[in-house]
Amino acid sequence: MGNNENYYNKIKNQLINNEIYKKAKDYSKNENDLNAYYEVGKLLVEAGK
Repeated sequence: MGNNENYYNKIKNQLINNEIYKKAKDYSKNENDLNAYYEVGKLLVEAGK
């Protein structure tokens, strides 16, 4: 059974790493969106002066 447990752990770790990668990618995308909206807002405020 020990060998099967090793495969189980490898599969589990692969799936966990994939989830971590997706979360990091989502965070990066959200950060880029936030920065873009901030810059647009800043430009609109400056244009209204």
